[in-house]
Amino acid sequence: MDPLAVGRWQFGITTVYHFFMVPLTLGLGMVVTFLYIRYLMTKKDEYKRMTKFWGKLYLINFAMGVATGLVQEFQFGMAWSEYSRFVGDVFGAPLAMEGMFAFFVESTFLGLWIFGWDRLKPKVHAFCLFMAVLGSWISAFFILVANSWMQHPVGVEMVDGRPRMTDIGAVIFNPTAWVTFPHVIFGAIQVAGGFLVGIAWYKLYRRRKDGIDSVKDGKVVIGDAGIGARDKTDYWVWWRSLRIGAIVGLIGFAGVGASGHLQAQLMIHEQPMKMAAAEAVCEDTTAFSVFTYMSPTASSCEDIHPVIEIPGVLSFLGHDNFDTKVPGIETLEPKYEEAFGSHLPNDEILGERAGQKINYVPPIFISYWGFRAMIGFGGIAALAHLYVLWFTRKKGTGTVPDSKLWSNTFIALIMAPFFGNAFGWIFTEMGRQPFVVVPNWEGDHAVKMFTAQAVSSGVDGYEILFSLITLGLIYGILMVVEVYLLKKYVKVGVAAAMPELVESPHDDEDKNTGSKRDVLEFAY
Repeated sequence: MDPLAVGRWQFGITTVYHFFMVPLTLGLGMVVTFLYIRYLMTKKDEYKRMTKFWGKLYLINFAMGVATGLVQEFQFGMAWSEYSRFVGDVFGAPLAMEGMFAFFVESTFLGLWIFGWDRLKPKVHAFCLFMAVLGSWISAFFILVANSWMQHPVGVEMVDGRPRMTDIGAVIFNPTAWVTFPHVIFGAIQVAGGFLVGIAWYKLYRRRKDGIDSVKDGKVVIGDAGIGARDKTDYWVWWRSLRIGAIVGLIGFAGVGASGHLQAQLMIHEQPMKMAAAEAVCEDTTAFSVFTYMSPTASSCEDIHPVIEIPGVLSFLGHDNFDTKVPGIETLEPKYEEAFGSHLPNDEILGERAGQKINYVPPIFISYWGFRAMIGFGGIAALAHLYVLWFTRKKGTGTVPDSKLWSNTFIALIMAPFFGNAFGWIFTEMGRQPFVVVPNWEGDHAVKMFTAQAVSSGVDGYEILFSLITLGLIYGILMVVEVYLLKKYVKVGVAAAMPELVESPHDDEDKNTGSKRDVLEFAY
C-alpha cells in the first residue's frame, strides 16, 4: 500500500473537516461582537438576546474547532516528517506566533467574556470579546503566512539542502499571504451570514407553524406565546438576525470576489500551471471556460474537450484586459521541465519513486470543477441572501412563508458557503501538485519540495491507513456531537442561552450552595 497516497487522503480529509469549523468561528465571532456593541449602544433587549444566542453557538463551534485543529500539527510528525524537516526552520516563527495568539490572547479573552457577564463593566466585557475575535483573526493570519510560503517561498536561503529563514519580514509580508488572508476572512464572513439566515428563517417559520405569528392583509401580526422567550421580542430577534445575516453574507461574497480576482492575477505569475488546470486550458487563450467535458481521470490534453467558452474573460481575470493570452498546459510543461527537471531526484528516501518522470499537470478534473464549485456555491448563497433582503425590504409587512419546503431549503443553504470554502481549499492544495512547496519562479529554484519527497520514510501505508481510520472515527463522533448540540440549542432558541427568561427569579440558584449559576455555564 502506497504511504504517499494514503497520507494525502488522511491530510485532505482531516484538514477539510477542520476547515468546516474555522470559517464559522472567524465569521460568527465578528457578528457576535457587532451584536454586542449594538446592544450597548441601543440597550434594545433583542440585541442582548441575539448576542447570547449566537454567542452560544459560536462557543460550541469554537470548542470543536480546537479539538479538530490539534490533529493537524500531529499529522506533520506522523505522515509528513520529511516535510516537517524541510520547512521547520521557516515555519517555527509564524506557527509560534499563531500559538501565542490562539492559546494566550484568544483563549484568555474568550474566557473573560464567558465568565464576565454581570461581573465586568459592559464596555470592558465587550472589549474582551473583541480581543478574542481579533486574536482568532491574527492566529489565522499566521497560519496563512505559513501556507502562503508553501505556495510562494520567499525570505530564505538553502543551507545543507534545507531552507533557512534569512528575512522574517519577507515571509510575513509575502504578497501571497496578504491576498489570501482577506479572501479567507471574507469567505468566513459569508459562512456566518448563511448560518444566521438559515437558522433565523427556521425560527420564524416555527413561530408561524406554531400559530404565534400570522399574516393579515399582507402584514405580519406579531404574537406572543405567553411561554418562555417566544414573545414579541423573540420575533424581532429572528427578523433582525435574518436581515443582518443576509447583509453580512453579501458583504462576504463581494469581498471574496474582489480578493479572488487579485488571487487569480498572482496565481498566473506564481503558479501558472494551477491556472491552466483550473481552466482546462491546453493552448494559450483569452477565453474563460464555462463548460468543458472531461473524464474524472483526465490527465492530458487529449482528455479535454471544451464546449462553452467566453472570449476575453480569462484575460480580464488574469491581466485586467481582454487580449493578453493566458498560457496553457502545452506551453507550460516544457518550461517546468526545463526549470525544475523532468524526473524526480535519485534520493534514497524516495524509494521506488526515485527517478520517476514528473507530471507537472495537477489533477485537471478536481482543479477545474473545484474552482467552479467554489464560485458556484458562493453564488448560490449570495442569490439566496439577495432574495431575503428583497422580501424583508419593508419593515413589519410580512414574515417568512408558512412553507416547510422553503424552511428546509434555507436550512440546507446554510451549507452552501461552507462547501464554497471547502472546495476553494481543495482547489488551492490540489492545484499545486506535484509540489508541496512550490518553487518561486523569480527566486532560488532549489527551494522546492515535491509531494513524493514529503511523506515519512519510517512508516508504511498500513500504519498511515490505521491512523486515517482512527482519526476518521474520532472526527465522525465529534461531528455527531457538534450537530447534536447545535440542533438542540437552535430548537430551544434564546431561552437556551438566557434561562432567566423561562425560570423564576430563584430557579437559577444552586440548591446546595444557594449561589447563582453562570448564564454561560453551558460552555462546559
